[in-house]
Amino acid sequence: MLAIQIERTGGPEVLVPKGIPTPEPGPGEIRVRHGAVGLNFVETYHRSGLYPMTLPKVLGQEAAGTVDAVGEGVTRFKVGDRAAYAAGSSGAYAQFATIPAGKAVHVPDFVSDETAAAVMLKGLTVEMLVRRAYQLKPGQTALVHAAAGGAGSLLVQWAKAIGATVIGTAGSPAKQDLARGHGADHVLDYADPSWPDRVRELTGGRGVDVAYDAVGKTTVEGSMKTLARRGWLIVYGGASGPAPLIDPLALMRGGSLVMTRPSLFDYIVETAEMDAAAEAMWAMLQSGTLKPEIGQRFALKDTADAHRALEGRATTGSTLLIP
Repeated sequence: MLAIQIERTGGPEVLVPKGIPTPEPGPGEIRVRHGAVGLNFVETYHRSGLYPMTLPKVLGQEAAGTVDAVGEGVTRFKVGDRAAYAAGSSGAYAQFATIPAGKAVHVPDFVSDETAAAVMLKGLTVEMLVRRAYQLKPGQTALVHAAAGGAGSLLVQWAKAIGATVIGTAGSPAKQDLARGHGADHVLDYADPSWPDRVRELTGGRGVDVAYDAVGKTTVEGSMKTLARRGWLIVYGGASGPAPLIDPLALMRGGSLVMTRPSLFDYIVETAEMDAAAEAMWAMLQSGTLKPEIGQRFALKDTADAHRALEGRATTGSTLLIP
């Protein structure tokens, strides 16, 4: 099968397509023939070595397709079922992948492979951010960084559906327009050093109840400045680099602030947790409340180009690899 298996860490040039044996499902596993594979910024960290992995390794964490083989003891799926997964381990940058049956979810008929691949990791992350890591409530105000990105755009939509006021940030006028189109009440340019002051102005000096920060290094300190008393800072990514260390006393001085750095995979450890989160996500899709934007598609063999576009901030919405 065709796969993107890296032999060493480095820049996008290490993402070389090659033929490797098609995996066979072991006991409790299913094999999925991929219809679409999702691309996520964290995978640039795997590729670069920032998040160390044992090599050689097929990268990629989310995909959707059709079950074409099942291992011994599997009753959750049968051959021909449609399945999607968002796994902490790698293996999605390929035509096929094997995965424990309990780590995949059934894809309803109204969701295409492309949509499922676009929302599995990002959509489940957003569900976790607004319903479990922090329970966003109607009438609250949320700051959403990278509001035109794959996760950010879904986060804006879900927060608005809950009834929150959303202040989004984006790095270009075109991306700011996209964020407004997703429902953000206000959109700021986080390249403008005055953006934390503007957030304060927009909230009448009170600040926001929660700041969702996927940018990291260049925004976290500013995000803290935007928080209301007892506000929450949720760092869930680092597109600009790892977030700086935060002194606990700074949280106290900021108004008894709360900071967390959640990982989706701590919230979908049990199959029942994952199924419940996926059901909530599918319901949002079916109602039309959640409208994922697939901004660009790349052939699997062109994964290196996809990484260059992602790191160059030349993407909007979700990016897919098509096997």
